[in-house]
Amino acid sequence: MSTPPEQPPEQPGASSSSYELPPPNPPQSLPQSEPQGQPPQSQPQNPGGYGTPVPVQHNPYAQPTPSPYAPSSAYYGPGQPGAVPGQPGSGGKGGAGRAVLWAVVGAVVASALWGGGVLLFGKDSGSDAAKADLRGYSLKSDLCAAADLSAFATEYPQPDSDPTAYSAPGQAVDSMSCSEGLKKTGSSYSDAYLSVEADLHKKTDPAAEFADVWLAYKKRATTYVVTSVAGFGDEAYLVTEDTVAPSTTGSGSSGDREVILAVRDGWLTYSMNWSVYSSSLDTSPVATISEATGWVKSATKATLAKLKS
Repeated sequence: MSTPPEQPPEQPGASSSSYELPPPNPPQSLPQSEPQGQPPQSQPQNPGGYGTPVPVQHNPYAQPTPSPYAPSSAYYGPGQPGAVPGQPGSGGKGGAGRAVLWAVVGAVVASALWGGGVLLFGKDSGSDAAKADLRGYSLKSDLCAAADLSAFATEYPQPDSDPTAYSAPGQAVDSMSCSEGLKKTGSSYSDAYLSVEADLHKKTDPAAEFADVWLAYKKRATTYVVTSVAGFGDEAYLVTEDTVAPSTTGSGSSGDREVILAVRDGWLTYSMNWSVYSSSLDTSPVATISEATGWVKSATKATLAKLKS
């Protein structure tokens, strides 16, 4: 008969209770916080009562939650880096405010400069008109009606039925002119032509260029003769041309004759031009340069007086 195996000796103090003690709980790790932006996972709860407590489940993907009082990382790690303190933002209300401020400052400076310019150089163009030396001359709406051409009446008694008058006020110059045909008794067409022009300079003195304009006729053609004339305004020039050759057979000769008297009186410039064309078919002689010069001088004196009234 075989011998039964030996039983281990009972430990002293061991309880003979039929209930066994639960095994000791394994060491629990500290709870791990869920990653930022994810709701915390609910932990299984002990249903209560008796029985073995359920250990806390460990999330292997959980990230440690940084302490709000811990210093920020010195480098940009995973996730959104923090803003650099003290860095001004681009645009926004601050930039717009500065732009408005500079615009206001610029407007104030421009206004101050404009005001200084007005005080220094005059308020407007009216100051130029105030200093213009017009000697009492004024713009006429119809220079043909205002001009006194009676000096030509003896040679050309028939008045022009349709003269051409022009008048134009301007910011810098007021201009007026008149053109007429001169007819002898019984003529059905004009025997000579007359034109009158006058300019009132309101911003600049025409003295500097007046002489050059009329002396330049000498360079246009060798047939022009230019002489200075006294007794008319500040300065005056007489320009004449005669291309009508003397007749040796008693018949007419072809050519032109022209007389111009130009006058500058203050800031007024004026000219009267008489001209005639002679044809070999003309049966009556044309006026001489000397005759026409006398008419032009007389008509100029009378017309300048009318322009002041």
